[in-house]
Amino acid sequence: MDTPTPTRSDPAAEVVELCRRLIRFDTSNYGSDPGPGERAAAEDVALLLDEVGIGSRLYESEPGRTTLVAHWEPEGCDSSVSPLLVHGHLDVVPADAADWTYPPFAAEVADGCVWGRGAVDMKDFDAMLLSVVRDRVRSGRPPRRPLRIVLTADEEAGGAKGAVWLAENHPEALEGCEEAIGEVGGYSITVRDDLRLYLVQTAEKGIAWLNLFAEGRAGHGSFRHEDNAVTELAAAVARIGGHRWPQRVTAAQQAFLEAVAEAFEVELDLDDVESLLSRLGSISRIVGATMSNTANPTRLAAGYKHNVIPGRASAAVDGRFVPGYEAEFFETIAELAGPRIRVETEQHERSVETEFAGDLVEAMKASLLTEDPGARAVPYLMSGGTDAKAWDRLGIRSFGFAPLRLPPELDFAGMFHGVDERVPVESLEFGARVLDAFLDRA
Repeated sequence: MDTPTPTRSDPAAEVVELCRRLIRFDTSNYGSDPGPGERAAAEDVALLLDEVGIGSRLYESEPGRTTLVAHWEPEGCDSSVSPLLVHGHLDVVPADAADWTYPPFAAEVADGCVWGRGAVDMKDFDAMLLSVVRDRVRSGRPPRRPLRIVLTADEEAGGAKGAVWLAENHPEALEGCEEAIGEVGGYSITVRDDLRLYLVQTAEKGIAWLNLFAEGRAGHGSFRHEDNAVTELAAAVARIGGHRWPQRVTAAQQAFLEAVAEAFEVELDLDDVESLLSRLGSISRIVGATMSNTANPTRLAAGYKHNVIPGRASAAVDGRFVPGYEAEFFETIAELAGPRIRVETEQHERSVETEFAGDLVEAMKASLLTEDPGARAVPYLMSGGTDAKAWDRLGIRSFGFAPLRLPPELDFAGMFHGVDERVPVESLEFGARVLDAFLDRA
């Protein structure tokens, strides 16, 4: 392809319409139910890239579960530097339209926001990436280093049919990559008018989705019964759900807490972290969940009739463990469950952690300052999981950096998997401009 003639550049010119375009694809991921899949959305992204001369390849773990990979290494970028993996996902969690102010897949623009499922998680970043890349091709502005653009399937169900599958079956698609950026990070917390903390994710808790089983003796509901599976299971679930896990502060959390304490000009007291976190508003829910291991019972199942004591009962538990405390998590669960409860692990994903240092981190800090002189980037540990866990298998160092300058009053934590998910138009445009500046420095 001939090198495009440079034109006036606006990396945010398309970002709102591209975000709306992506949201209109219903890519709901129901877990075990295949749902509509990501194929149609992936094909549309491939078309958008092809329009500016970037070829891509679609990988499918099974029909309809589609991951897009594009290699962009234009003339003028430094091919001696390892490619940067820039990743997002195309699937979203389901949405019940009856609960929403605007239909979740209509992508309405109202009150200064783009509304719809995926507006924050994470078709906003997908749109930023596409807007920036398309503008750079059209204006003849290569990135500093080669890019590997990856938009995955199945992230919302753990990535077994998306990033994990790609890493295990097609590692060559990411050959040479050593660093990556993606969700969930780069968003702002307003401390005061001249200071905003931008949280860059450097670590993720590990995941352990557990199934608990109790066996007893079936019988008539009117008899005295000392071997009741429901009673045994209920007691174990109550012990697990009520357990107060000890606080565990990782390097990422220590750095984050120190930065927050400095920003609010208070002394850091590790014995009273909750008082400090309360200053962060709704974001405190995201950060607070990372201060310890957690285990939340989420499902119960037993029996089929009032007057029949069942011989078996089961429960599901969503467990998350802090980096470095996986063994403690499983040992504690076994102790709380007790000897009569069988514990099986349905899904187990490692925790990941990297240092908040290096040239890529400096590029993030500098790019934020180009658009917000009051920006201060700080590392943090995220309570959930992302595709970074899959890239970690390939030795790729990952950061959450999907930059958004947010209005102080927006309940950003509530946008993730919540009703009326939406992203401010100004935040989208800000993110595109920061990402554009980042690609000159990364």
